[in-house]
This record gives sequence, C-alpha cells and structure tokens, in this order.
Amino acid sequence: MIRKILVAAGTVALLSSTALVPVAANAAERKETYRLLDLFAEVFDKVRTEYVEPVNDEELIEAALNGMLSSLDPHSGYLNPKNSKDMDIQTRGEFGGLGLEVTMENGWVKVVSPIDDTPAFRAGLQPGDFLTHLDGEPVQGLSLTDAVDRMRGPPGTDIKVTIRRTGMEPFDVKLTRAVIKVQTVKGQAFGEIGYIRVSQFSATTETDLRRVLTQVRKEIGKPATGFVIDLRNNPGGLLDQAVAVSDDFLEQGEIVSTRSRRPEDTQRYNARSGDITDGLPLVVLINDGSASASEIVAGALQDHKRAVILGTRSFGKGSVQTLIPLPGHGSIRLTTARYYTPSGRSIQAVGIEPDIKVYPSKVEPIGGVERDRRSEASLRKALPNPNGTPSPDKEKDKDKDKDAKSTPTAKPDVKQDAKPDAKPETPPAPVKLGDPTQDYQLSRALDLLRGLSVYRPPAR
Repeated sequence: MIRKILVAAGTVALLSSTALVPVAANAAERKETYRLLDLFAEVFDKVRTEYVEPVNDEELIEAALNGMLSSLDPHSGYLNPKNSKDMDIQTRGEFGGLGLEVTMENGWVKVVSPIDDTPAFRAGLQPGDFLTHLDGEPVQGLSLTDAVDRMRGPPGTDIKVTIRRTGMEPFDVKLTRAVIKVQTVKGQAFGEIGYIRVSQFSATTETDLRRVLTQVRKEIGKPATGFVIDLRNNPGGLLDQAVAVSDDFLEQGEIVSTRSRRPEDTQRYNARSGDITDGLPLVVLINDGSASASEIVAGALQDHKRAVILGTRSFGKGSVQTLIPLPGHGSIRLTTARYYTPSGRSIQAVGIEPDIKVYPSKVEPIGGVERDRRSEASLRKALPNPNGTPSPDKEKDKDKDKDAKSTPTAKPDVKQDAKPDAKPETPPAPVKLGDPTQDYQLSRALDLLRGLSVYRPPAR
C-alpha cells in the first residue's frame, strides 16, 4: 500500500504523507525520515513550477522511482505498466525486439548475451559488445529501460546500432526488429551422445527439456553414452525453472538456497528422486554469457559432482530479483535475496569456475592473455560477494590500473565524450553453437564423454 501511494502521488501533499513513512526504530529516525520526505517534496515542487519548460508529473515520479531503485544495484528498477507487461510476455518466451539481453555499464548499453536465432544473433552481435548509439543518437544519459524501449518497435522496422568492440574500430549494424519467439531448448544427437542446448529459462523450459531429451534419445536409437547440456550465453530467467531443470538430473540433495535480509526468510530447494538421464555422464558447457539461473544449474550439478563443468568462468550474477506488482501502476523489480549453491558458495561477482577450462577457439587464450570479459563484478553498484571472496576480474582490474598509471598513453576502450567514427562494417559471423566442426568447446565436451564411455573403473 505504501508503494502504491508513492507511485500514484501527483501532489506534494501525498508525497509528504505520513503513510509513506516506514516504521522506524525510534523517534529520531522517524523525524529524519519526515525531513527527507519533505526535502523530496520541496524539490519536486520546485521542478514543477520553476523548470524552464512544463513537465509531466507522472514522468517526474517515474524518473524518481527509477533513480531510487537503479542506485541500489544494476538489476533493480521501476517498470511502468507497458514495460511491466513486456516483462511478463518475455518470461513466457515470446516478445518483440532485437533479441538482446543487455545491461548498463559506464553509461553504455552492454550486451550480456544475444538470444539464439534472433536478429541480433544473426547480425553477429557478441557478448561484451557496447551499444553506444541508437539510430545515431547516443545512449549516454538514458536509463536502461529507456534504451530498451528505443530498441523495441513494430516488427519489420529497422534500427541502426553503433557497436564498440574490443580490438575493432566502431561499426554500424542495421537490425530489423522481429517478434522474438524463443525456443528455449533444442537438441540433436552426435553418435551415441545427446546434445541439449538451453538458451534461457522461461516458463516452459523444463517441460521442453524433457520433450527434447526424449526426441534426442529416439534419434540416437540405442542406449546413449552421455549428454552435453549447453548453457553458454544463457542469461538466466525464472528461478523455479532453474530448480526444475537441476532436479531433472539429481536424485537427492539441495539444489540452491536463497537468503534475504531476514534469516527467517531463507528458502531451500531440494531435489526429488528421479534422474531423466538414468545417471548417464553429463558435461555442462558455460561461458561468461552464462548468468543467474544458468549458474544455479551449473553450480548445483558441480557441487553434487553430477556433471563436469567445461568452458570459461560464468558471469557471476548471484542475486534474486522479485517482480512486485503495483496494481494499476506497473511493478518494481527489486533485488530481494542472494542465492547459494549446495556447498554454501555465493557466486555473486565471482562466477562458476569450470572444472575444465576450454576457450572457444583453443585451449590457451590467443597471445597468452585472456580476453577482456564482462561479468557481474564489472557492473556499477554490483553487490559484493557476501563470503568476502574477491572477484578475479577486480584483481585483474587492479593490475590494469597499475599498468595504466605507468603508461601515459593508456586510453579507455570506449570514448565517453563523442560519437565514435562508426563505419558500416560487417562483424565476423558468430561461431555456430552446436556444430562440432566450428564449436571447439562442444568438440572437447564430446571427446570427454567418448573417453568416459570407453573407460570403465574395475568393479570392487
């Protein structure tokens, strides 16, 4: 009710109403809260009456709400009724747009992951790309919600995005908007090994997983020797679907726990008996585009030693967001908890370290230096790891800062003050995930499972 009044408030009187004051521990705290609310009301009134041009009360309140929530962490925010509806549609697996999972970093829109078989994916956009301009207009100064709104539009319409990518000159890409129908689970057989690709966790993912796995087993036509579960570039999704998918491969034990501000609100999710693969060997593929729900699955299977995790370190988003409806006024997306793997690990800003590190093109990074990676820890206002575990990226950043201070010519990768000199350059075609002739990580996973099928430990 308190949140509803705040959103609906269009007058100074409502903004300073006692209904908005939270329960305080003592009179001094209540007095300070009143003072701050009066300050907000005064600023609001000054803007309405003194700003050089007329302003819309509703837009001012929405901007204030967005500012308040986005100052907490990168994943909290206010969704007006339209954006709230779009979010609901997206979690059901069908929505309009370009097919990008994005976040905000240093004022730029940063690609977390392109969604398989969408305009952005087919155009070659890659995790870690910066979107600096939309139709020639800079994105700096926009909120993430505003930037996403500009990227959405009627199917069939075009938008020009300016891309800044490490090691390349800026370039423009023309994308045609489409209705994004996400097929979250796909599969195929490679000999006696099944390959299952999970691109995100929407409302039907676990059901689709069971259906696809059954189809792949029929395609194999004889007993399978193992399965590859591909979670690369999977930006996450619904917590309950991550739990259900993990449960499909576990017989017992904890899958994940969520711990919020109050200890009594801790929730634990446990596996039920039944493994849909009958205990066959599993290899799970991850990379730095694997975030949130996909990290829950990888962490659970890793801690229970149910699967070998192969690839590169994951994104490191170990927080839970709750969509809280505000009837008639949209909703807020609020970070309400951190999640922990069965062993008690928080992967917030740290990520899941693979059991076997394999880079996309070769075992060691080109030139002996790991490429710049994006991660939760690199986001502004990212929550710290509650266990005090330092982020490997932060440690690398410290080393880079030292190098930059000793190198006067060091410059930031993304220019902050002017539009890049963009060229209509076509980006390299993305590696086709799921094709062992191009996909080196998958090729290694298949070899590993073939090796496990050959080796059988002696009976004791």
